[in-house]
Amino acid sequence: MPRPSAARLLAICLLLCSLTACTTTGNGAAAGPASGKDGAAASKIAVGVAYSRGGRGDKSFNDSVGAGVDRAKAELGVPVKELSPNAAGSDLEEVLRLLAETGHNPVLAVGFFYAQPLTKVAPAFPRTQFVIIDDATVKLPNVTNVAFREEEASYLVGAAAALKSATGRIGFIGGVQTPPQESFLAGYAAGARKINPKIHLSSVFITQPPDFSGFSSPDKAQEAARGMYDSGADIVYHAAGASGLGVFQAAKAAGKWAIGVDVDQRKTVDPELADVILTSATKELDVAVLRVIQEAAAGKAVYGLREFGLKEEGVAYATSGGGISDIAPRLEEIRKQIISGRITVPAVP
Repeated sequence: MPRPSAARLLAICLLLCSLTACTTTGNGAAAGPASGKDGAAASKIAVGVAYSRGGRGDKSFNDSVGAGVDRAKAELGVPVKELSPNAAGSDLEEVLRLLAETGHNPVLAVGFFYAQPLTKVAPAFPRTQFVIIDDATVKLPNVTNVAFREEEASYLVGAAAALKSATGRIGFIGGVQTPPQESFLAGYAAGARKINPKIHLSSVFITQPPDFSGFSSPDKAQEAARGMYDSGADIVYHAAGASGLGVFQAAKAAGKWAIGVDVDQRKTVDPELADVILTSATKELDVAVLRVIQEAAAGKAVYGLREFGLKEEGVAYATSGGGISDIAPRLEEIRKQIISGRITVPAVP
C-alpha cells in the first residue's frame, strides 16, 4: 500500500481521536464484534458511513440512510463516523480508505457509485467488512451487497397510475439507464398493465453510462415530462434522483400528477409542489441500514447478498396526501399477492 500523505495522516489522527471505542487489527481495520450480549458487542464496533454525492441533507437517498444511522446510534450506542465525498465524487476511493484506515468496521458505502472504488479498497483491508447499499455487483468476500427489489414498489405505483389515469396514458423518466433503473421501469410497466393491458406508457432515460448527470439535471427532466404531459399523459413517475424536481415542476405547470421515488417526496419537496405528488415508490433504506448494523453489533457475520423487498419491509409506497385513498384497498390486495408469490414482478423490461 502506498505511504499515506501528510494530509491523510492528519485526517487519520483526527478520526482516531473521534472514536469512542475501537479495537484494531494489524492492518488498521477494526476487529469484528465479539459474541455475547448486544451491548458488549456494540462496544467493540465503530461504524463508518461513506455517503453518496451530496451527503446528508438531500431529502432523499442519503437522508434515508442517515435516518437508519441515527437510529443505530440512539438504540445501540455504537460510535459512527460519517463522511461525504466531494461534489464531483472524485474522492470516493479516498473516503472509503480513510474510514478503513482509522479502524471503522463495518464501513457502509452508500450507493452504486462506490462499486468500482470498493474493488480497489476492500482487498487492501480483508478484515474490514464493507457494506455497499443499493448495489449487487461487487463480488468480494468482505463486501456485503444490500439490494432492494425496487421493481415491487414500482409495480404498486404503476398499478396506482393506471387506476388513477383518466387518459390511459402515463410516463416514466429514469435518470441513467442502468440495470437498477430498468428495474424501476419494468415494475412500473407491469403494474400498470396488470390494471389496464392497453395503457400507453412513454419512457425515457435522461442519460446513458458513463454519463451520470441524468441524476442531477432537473431542466432535462422537466423538458421530458412536459413533452409527455403535452402528449396526453396525466401521470409521470420519475426515478431520477435530484432531476425529479423538474418532473414535479412540469406536473405543476400542466395541472397533472407525478409520482416520486426513494422517500415520500410529498413530505420533502417544497410545499408548492407537494400537491402534484400522487404517491412515491419508497426504499426503506433506514430499515435495511439499521438491520445490518444491529447484526454487526450482535456479533453476527454480515456477508453475501441481502435483498429487501415488500416481504422484508424494504420497499413500500407512500399514502400521504390522500391522493390514492380511494384505491388503497386494491393496492393492498396487490401488495399481499406479491408477498405471497401469487404475483411475480419482473425485474427487467
